Amino acid sequence: MSVKQLSATELKEKIDQGEALFLLDVREPYEFKYAHIAGSLLIPLNQIPQRLNELDAGQEIIVICHHGMRSQQAAAYLVHSGFKNIANLQGGIDAWSRECDDSVPRY
Repeated sequence: MSVKQLSATELKEKIDQGEALFLLDVREPYEFKYAHIAGSLLIPLNQIPQRLNELDAGQEIIVICHHGMRSQQAAAYLVHSGFKNIANLQGGIDAWSRECDDSVPRY
């Protein structure tokens, strides 16, 4: 099963409509501290296998990183682990900053 890709503008629409989303940021703590989407939870990519129990397999999870590569890896892992409703944020936090919220710093 392939991972659904979500653009930054599609994510913003979902947030603006009040959809119950779980925003999972898989970057490193220093990156998250510098720039993140409000309401997202940080679980660095290398900690995902040990912290699966913190995630609700029934909830829609949007996986986020800097440009969409690490989040794609994490999303594929989650799908492989039995999670059904997973999407990767295409272009990552960088696309979010460029297309949706320019108050989020780019790096």
